[in-house]
Amino acid sequence: MNLSDPLSSHFRILPAQEKALKRLGLTTVEDILYHFPTRYGDTAEVASIASLAKGDHATVFGTISGLKTSKAWKKKIPMSEAWVTDGSEKIKIIWFHQPYLAKMLHDGTTVRVEGKVSEKKSNAELYFSNPKVEHVGDMPQTIGISLFGKDSDIHALYPVYPETRGVTSNWFFHKMQLVLGSGILDAIEDPLPQEILKKYSLPTLRTALVWIHAPQKAADAEAARKRFAFEEIFFIQLEKQKTRHLFKERSAFVIDKSMEEMERFMERFPFTATNAQRRAIEGALEDFKRGHAMSRLLEGDVGSGKTAVAASLAYAVTTSKPKGQGFGTLQTAIMAPTEILASQHFDSFIKYFRHLPVNIALITGAGCRKFPSKVNPGGWTDISRTQLLKWVASGEIAVLIGTHALIQKSVKFKHLALAIIDEQHRFGTKQRQELTQKDAVTPHLLSMTATPIPRTLALTLYGDLDLTLLDEMPPGRKQIITEVVLPGKRKETYEKIRSELTSGRQMYVICPRIAEPDPDKELAVQAKSVKEEAKRLQSEVFPEFVVGIMHSKMTSVEKDRVMNSFKAGKIDILVSTSVVEVGVNVENASVIVIEGAERFGLSQLHQLRGRVLRGTHQPYCYVFTESSGVETMERLKALKTAKNGFELAEFDLEQRGAGELYGRKQWGISDLAMEAIKNLKMVEAARTEATKIIDTDPELKKHPLLKLRLDSSAQKIHFE
Repeated sequence: MNLSDPLSSHFRILPAQEKALKRLGLTTVEDILYHFPTRYGDTAEVASIASLAKGDHATVFGTISGLKTSKAWKKKIPMSEAWVTDGSEKIKIIWFHQPYLAKMLHDGTTVRVEGKVSEKKSNAELYFSNPKVEHVGDMPQTIGISLFGKDSDIHALYPVYPETRGVTSNWFFHKMQLVLGSGILDAIEDPLPQEILKKYSLPTLRTALVWIHAPQKAADAEAARKRFAFEEIFFIQLEKQKTRHLFKERSAFVIDKSMEEMERFMERFPFTATNAQRRAIEGALEDFKRGHAMSRLLEGDVGSGKTAVAASLAYAVTTSKPKGQGFGTLQTAIMAPTEILASQHFDSFIKYFRHLPVNIALITGAGCRKFPSKVNPGGWTDISRTQLLKWVASGEIAVLIGTHALIQKSVKFKHLALAIIDEQHRFGTKQRQELTQKDAVTPHLLSMTATPIPRTLALTLYGDLDLTLLDEMPPGRKQIITEVVLPGKRKETYEKIRSELTSGRQMYVICPRIAEPDPDKELAVQAKSVKEEAKRLQSEVFPEFVVGIMHSKMTSVEKDRVMNSFKAGKIDILVSTSVVEVGVNVENASVIVIEGAERFGLSQLHQLRGRVLRGTHQPYCYVFTESSGVETMERLKALKTAKNGFELAEFDLEQRGAGELYGRKQWGISDLAMEAIKNLKMVEAARTEATKIIDTDPELKKHPLLKLRLDSSAQKIHFE
C-alpha cells in the first residue's frame, strides 16, 4: 500500500460510497489517512438502556429489531421506527422525515445509537428521536474487547469521523485500521524539523497519525491534534514569510515626506483625523523611505476613515518626483471589487484633491472618466479608453481608480509607486500580484479591509503583511442604536421605523435567503427570503413606500442599477441578502433590519449594520430573531455592548469557532487548524519558527522536506 494509491485499489467501494468519498475530496490512501476524527467517544460513557431518562443525550450499544416505515397519525410525517435492546432493557428509535433509514439497516445487527432521549406525552414511553445509528462489528465492553479489537484494561476511545450520506464514520474507522496495519507509516517522512518537534513537545508524524486515529487515552488524541494544527499553521506561515521575504527584497520608489507636510493636506478634511489614522500614516511614511516595497494591511471598522488614510498616502506619492528627475510624478493605482465602489472612491478622491493640480481617472468595464475636465474644471468628464491608457502610460494620470480592469495587460503605468487594494479579501493572491508587478520597480502595497478579523487569524492569513489597525472612530460620529427584536415586538418596531421613513430616511432589510424553500423538500432551512419579504412589506406593512430587491443571482448591471436607484432616493426600502456591498455610501439610509439574525456571525452582523453609518442622521439597527435561546441572546447582546468590530470578532471566534465564523472554504484551512487559531501562543510560535527559517534559508535549500511539502501544499491551499 502506497500513499498515492487510489482507495479503490485496496477497498471494495460501492457506487454510493464512491460518490460520497468524492464529495469529501477523498480519492487516495493519503487523503483518507489525513481525514481526521472530529471527536472521540469513550466506551466508559456508554449508558445502559435501563438507566436512560428524558432529556439525556446518550450513547447505547445493542441489537436492532422491528424495523418499519410509517406515517405520523396526525401530521402524516413519513418516519422510520425500530427497537434496540442491550440486555438490560429495550427502547424505541424514531426517525422523522427519514423513512429510507429503515431500509439501510437490518434486524439482528449490532448498532451504536447516539442521540437525545424524548418522552411520548400519551404514555410517558421513552424513545430516541432522530438519533445517529451506525453498524458495529462487536459489542464493546468497558474492559476486555474494545472497538480496536484488542484486549485492553483501559476504556477504549472510539473516533467519530466527518461523514456524508453514503459513507459512515464506522466505515472510516474500519478502513483506517487496515491502513494503519499495512505498514505504510514506516515509509512516511516527517517534514517538521526535529528541533521544532523537541522544542514544542510535539509527537513525530508516525506517532501522531496513530494517536489521532487510534488513541489509547484522551491525552494522546489531544497531542496528535496539537501537532497537526501546529503543522498546518506553520506551513501557512512558511509560505507567507517566503512571500514577504521576496516582496521586501524588491526595490521600490523612495518617497520622503514629513508628517508636517501630511498634516497640511489633512487640514482640509471635513473632520479631525484620529490618532489611529495618524499612526497608520506615520507607519506607512517610514516604510516609504526604506527603498524596499511596503506591504501593509489596513484593517478598520466601517466609517473608521480608511479612505482618508489612502488619500493621504496617495498625496505623498503624487507630490513626489521619480528619483533623479525634477519633473513628472509618481502614480497611485486603487483597485476596488465592484464598479459602484470604484466610482465611490473616484468621487471621494475628487473631494480630497480638488484644490491640487492632480489628474484623477476611473477605469471600469462600463467606461472611463477623468478629473478635472477642460469643459467642466470643477467636475469630471467621460473619455475614451484609448486616450486614458495613453495618459496613464505617459504618467499624466497621477491617480487611477478601477475594478479588475486595472490589471489588464493593456494598462501600463509610467511610474507606479503605490498600489491600494480595497476589500482585499475579495481579490486572490494572483490578482494582487498582477497589480504589484506592472512595473520594473515594485510599487508599495496597501491592502484595506473593513472585515473585523481576530488577531490570531490576521497573523496567520496575512503573515506576509504588516498589520495596522484603525481602532478609533472620527469624532462626532453617532453610535448605532441596536435593538434585538423578538417576534412579539415586531409590530411595535415597525411603527418606530415608519416614523423614520416618513421623515425622509431610507432603510435596508437583510434576509438570509433569496427565495422561499420548496415546501416538498425535507429538512429545508426555514428562513425569511428576499422575494417574499419584499412582497409582504410592500403589501402589508409599508404600502406607502417604494420597495426594491437585490440578491446574488442578479447580474452586476442589475445590482448596480438597483443600488444607484437606492442612492438616488428612488427606492425607500431595499430588501437584500448580505450581498449589500461593504463600503457603499447611502448617506440617507439610517435604518437597517436584519431578519434571522441568529443565522449570521457577529462580525457579519456588525458589518451589515455599518451600512447605516454613512450619514449625519441617527442610525438604527433592528436585529430580528425567532430564537430566544440563552446562547443566541448572549451573542446578540454582545452586538449591543461591544465597542468595535475587533472585540466582536474575538467574541465570535471564542463562541462559534473560526470555522463557522469565516468558513473553511473561504480560507482553505482545515477545521482543526481553525480551532487552533484561538491559541495565540501557537500561532506566534509557528510564525516565529517560520520566520527564523526563511530569514536564514529563504530558498529552503537546507530544508528539502519543507520545500517539497510547501511546493505540494501551495497547489492545494487557497490563502486568501
